[in-house]
Amino acid sequence: MKYPDEPDSLCTVSIIEPIVQEVFELDCQNKLEEDFLDNLEIEDKETKVFHVARISKKNFTVGQKVLLQHSKLKFFPGKLRSRWLGPHVITKIFANGAVEIQSLKTNNTFKVNDHQLKEYRKGFQTEHVEIMDLEDPIL
Repeated sequence: MKYPDEPDSLCTVSIIEPIVQEVFELDCQNKLEEDFLDNLEIEDKETKVFHVARISKKNFTVGQKVLLQHSKLKFFPGKLRSRWLGPHVITKIFANGAVEIQSLKTNNTFKVNDHQLKEYRKGFQTEHVEIMDLEDPIL
């Protein structure tokens, strides 16, 4: 019987060394993958916290004027088309986030989710606009 330290042995150092090196590399790769997945999970949690903090809370009251998001817009793409319909008046607010609104034009009432609403703000008033005519300069 031959022993490993004999030169004619099947288990020489030259055969064992590449196997040990490969096992070591696989172990290092597994550790790198675990570190990568841990870092990815931490980053996902931080991103979620960041986005949740930036969500604006909408507090609507009964009688407030709001605009309704036009959800059918995706079928008619166009840059100049408005995404908002209205104004509508809030008639009732439910605890689950639903809001009952009434159209000012047609007086129809319907329930929508509060995520589809935004506050109605009036535009600029044009009553007090002063018009100045520009004259050509005298040369």
